[in-house]
Amino acid sequence: MNAFKVGGLSLLLLALLMSTATAMTFKVATIAPEGSYWITEMRKASATIKAQTAGRVNFKFYTGGVMGGENNVLRKIRLGQLHGGMFTGGGLEPVYPDLRLYSLPLLFNNLEEVDYVRKRLDGPLRAGFEQAGFVSFGFAEGGFALMMSKTPIRTLVDMDGRKVWVPEGDRVYYESMAALGLSPVSLPITDVLTGLQTGLVEVVGTSPIGALIFQWQTKIAYLTTTPMTYVMGVFALDKGAFDKVKEEDQQVVRDVMEPLFIAFDRRNRIDNREALNVLREQGVTIIDQTPVAAAEFRQRTRKAIDILAAEGFFDRELLRQLEAHLDDFRRSHQP
Repeated sequence: MNAFKVGGLSLLLLALLMSTATAMTFKVATIAPEGSYWITEMRKASATIKAQTAGRVNFKFYTGGVMGGENNVLRKIRLGQLHGGMFTGGGLEPVYPDLRLYSLPLLFNNLEEVDYVRKRLDGPLRAGFEQAGFVSFGFAEGGFALMMSKTPIRTLVDMDGRKVWVPEGDRVYYESMAALGLSPVSLPITDVLTGLQTGLVEVVGTSPIGALIFQWQTKIAYLTTTPMTYVMGVFALDKGAFDKVKEEDQQVVRDVMEPLFIAFDRRNRIDNREALNVLREQGVTIIDQTPVAAAEFRQRTRKAIDILAAEGFFDRELLRQLEAHLDDFRRSHQP
């Protein structure tokens, strides 16, 4: 009887140990503040995944930039201190530069062009990103980054020597802003508000909703509506960590997360339209550039992009496909 009890207890302990061994809590960092829509929905998704995997998969979120900027988060993922994070395409430049293609400066004229290209290239980019060692569940539109400044920007002359914020490690944006005659200042996104307050930075590029979230609109007075870059959010999860989870549990994560990122994509577009109106109501002066001035900006930044492409910084075939899709759209939508 005692032997039976001991044997039964041993089996129970073994089952518990096996359950613990297969459980996984993904540690994920984001600059999104606690209580934001993104965090609220991600926590709901995490709870659903935990329930559907019987507790084998869970997520722990580090919010508000407590883990540092994107470079710091990438370093901590490499060290195994984190398993993932929410990044911009430019923030993942060190591991997969091709994700930067969507946010090449002055690439798109409008969101209709974005939709046409993304419908054709999101799949190949996600596949390439996974080959680079990361799993993604879809890309979330952040909107167009617009030039926001303390003094008005209408022409190249207005930019000459102005100190512009460039995300740390973002070579494409750095070279493009330098080509416009600006003076790039590389900072993690968590330090930009301080940079604006101290005068270290005079110009920033961000979406309307980004300006409100980070309170940058309190330190700028003008917004130029020409789309500078297309901002894309990427939830990147280390593939090595994800592969430790059972295949059926991986599928649960995909089934929950992929529809969520489609919803983020749609919601962010609406939020950016509303955020632009809020900026206007708060006293930010909106500047519409002339087509001639916008074309001059595009010509300058294009030279920087061509140099990087010649160096093999991007996958040339993907860049060719992107430009071919853009040409197709523009030909079919000529006035």
